[in-house]
Amino acid sequence: MSQTEPQQQEAVFQLKGSMLAITVLELARNDLEGLDRQLAAKVAQAPNFFSNTPLVLALDKLPAGEGSIDLPGLMRVCRHHGLRTLAIRAARIEDIAAAIAIDLPVLPPSNARERPVEPVEERKPAAEPAPPVVEAPPAPQLQPTRVITTPVRGGQQIYAQGGDLVVVSSVSSGAELLADGNIHVYGPMRGRALAGIKGDARARIFCQQLGAELVSIAGQYKVAEDLRRDPLWGTAVQISLIADVLNITRL
Repeated sequence: MSQTEPQQQEAVFQLKGSMLAITVLELARNDLEGLDRQLAAKVAQAPNFFSNTPLVLALDKLPAGEGSIDLPGLMRVCRHHGLRTLAIRAARIEDIAAAIAIDLPVLPPSNARERPVEPVEERKPAAEPAPPVVEAPPAPQLQPTRVITTPVRGGQQIYAQGGDLVVVSSVSSGAELLADGNIHVYGPMRGRALAGIKGDARARIFCQQLGAELVSIAGQYKVAEDLRRDPLWGTAVQISLIADVLNITRL
């Protein structure tokens, strides 16, 4: 190349993206020195643009009078800039023979229109957006504790809405106690007790004598078959919810 060569040069190549997400380097002229300079300019714009990029060398657009190309030298130039040649696309006999000689796959000429690929400027990663603020659900409006002083018979259902339920007598089989808060039973507990029925996992069940058909806190429950296997069956206990598991301890 002459030192008086004008700065504005005719493009030696075009980079085009194929539908297989493999970069196609389409040579317009047989000029390895010019190709080397122009690839270096691309890398200077975006240093990571070519990083082990799989490449098809398209030689089928070279003019007929360009003469045979130094295919190994062309591949070395591409590899120097991070482009890994997988195959060539060629129509001329001499180019096909050169590829076969170095065991490089040859693709037939393509008339498909490909979109030009240009490197984009590297940008600093955008700061991650702050996580959305999740507002806690409003605490239920607390109501006065509901106190039941008579035995709760089978078939009865008693609900303490918005607060605790206290039963200072026995609860028969088939009876059902429900509360948004805690449940206290100061007597034999043989029915069903469901505390924190609106999702309050802090609710507890207290009973003088555990013999329940079912106990539940915030939707987690145990039935009589499970409760009878507990060593505290028939004794005074408190029941709490820890990590979605009902925990029975001595009162």
